[in-house]
Amino acid sequence: MGRYLNFGNAGFQSVRKGLYVDKSGLIAFMNETLGTKEKLTCVSRPRRFGKSFATQMLCAYYDKSCESRELFEDLEIAGHPDFHKYLNKYDVIYLDITWFISASENIQNTVKYLQKEVIAELTDTFPDIKTDSSSLPAALADVSDTTGRKFIIIIDEWDALFREAKEDTALQEEYIRLLRGLFKSSLTDKMIEAAYMTGILPIKKYGTQSALTDFQEYTMIHPKKLARYVGFTECEVQELCRIHNMDFDEMKSWYDGYCFQKEKSVYGPNSVSQAVLHEEFGTYWTETETYESLKSYINMNLDNLKDSIISMLGGERCRINTRRFQNDITNLKSKDDVMTLLVHLGYLAFDSIKSEVFIPNREVADEFQNAVEPGNWGVIAEVLSESDKLLEATISGHSGIVAQGIDKVHKANTSILEYNNENALSCVITIAYFCAQKEYDLIREMPSGKGFADIVCIPKKYTDKPALIVELKWDKSVNGAIQQIKDNNYPDALKSFGGTILLVGINYCKADKRHECLIEQYQKA
Repeated sequence: MGRYLNFGNAGFQSVRKGLYVDKSGLIAFMNETLGTKEKLTCVSRPRRFGKSFATQMLCAYYDKSCESRELFEDLEIAGHPDFHKYLNKYDVIYLDITWFISASENIQNTVKYLQKEVIAELTDTFPDIKTDSSSLPAALADVSDTTGRKFIIIIDEWDALFREAKEDTALQEEYIRLLRGLFKSSLTDKMIEAAYMTGILPIKKYGTQSALTDFQEYTMIHPKKLARYVGFTECEVQELCRIHNMDFDEMKSWYDGYCFQKEKSVYGPNSVSQAVLHEEFGTYWTETETYESLKSYINMNLDNLKDSIISMLGGERCRINTRRFQNDITNLKSKDDVMTLLVHLGYLAFDSIKSEVFIPNREVADEFQNAVEPGNWGVIAEVLSESDKLLEATISGHSGIVAQGIDKVHKANTSILEYNNENALSCVITIAYFCAQKEYDLIREMPSGKGFADIVCIPKKYTDKPALIVELKWDKSVNGAIQQIKDNNYPDALKSFGGTILLVGINYCKADKRHECLIEQYQKA
């Protein structure tokens, strides 16, 4: 076993020893591509979305230098008719681009160092093959010509050079020439049986990367038939919660939210795994370069991007055109470019049916709150940080303080919202009670009694907070709001809730541009 050529199944052995969700169906997909014109696959996912786990699984399955049957015999792929046909039958070359960047003397030497290392291993493995080439594609062609062998090439973090050497176009072009030699030359079909590349960004629209258009791409915008492998599916998370005695509703609130045409509910896999491992829900979104980028990207404020971020923190969605984004993190020209990039980074979810983006879950919303710094975001940063005080004022029945707090949120968002209906008011209320999501599930337009309650705040199981039923009025009266809650029997939706229920009426007066609030405790029959 080598370091790059046929390095074995130790990586996947480690994966199987920990918490593992069966994603081996991906192998069946790859088997169907072997030797075909669709044999080049590129999968782009955010950090923490299991890209490396998938590459280790594929290496373990195809690598001819090891015996991996026991690692797979209890997984989905074992039931596939071609399971044994391709199991441990290929020479596999595995390239982790981030490793080569860190191991080379300097980043500018990465491509040369990669080729030198892999060629040295090829000559050790095939000593009868004579090659004096410094080109990896040429060396592979020599091996293939002499032995008739075909390789499976697996590249993890293929786009790392484009992210870490953003301005070094000479290095990028050198790297592209290498990839072109591997995947676009006349010898590709002769020496390569399949390729699987992972990265954060898609590849097709880079100007210098037109040579890579033979790759079939599966992205966060269009994962197509690989949607179930983006993260954990709802069924998989339900099973994890059952086995580990975790609260599924809480898991969903924290980590769900990504959706695709072929998979309506997808969870961040690392975060779910960490929650199960530590038996505690929380933020496991590691602060990496992408987190620092989040702050810099949204602070650019292209086309008033900040306004869109604030409205999404209030539960709204934003229309987006993803087709103009060139997958170039150094050439962002519009709000749509930045929001499309945030989809690829996992900070926004994308509804391809409606062409809308939104903040997927509580964990990611917390990251946006962290990125909203007072120096750059003015009053809205203060509003978010103080929203827990507004909740306490509500629970304590201090309606005047609540009204003043909502006034403050409204004034901070006058440039964002066309403030002329209850939907805009609902957005403001959601922002005002942003921190309440730590202890509540906030449901807008909840079916209840004879209609829909505007906002219902249901306490999480581990809290002793009262439930809140919030009715919004536009230029009417808070008394009318409270009466509507009673007349339409909205508390009936919480009949299984044994604690205190507070009725909260909020009205916006157009004449003096002020909010009114009335809070009552619901008297159960």
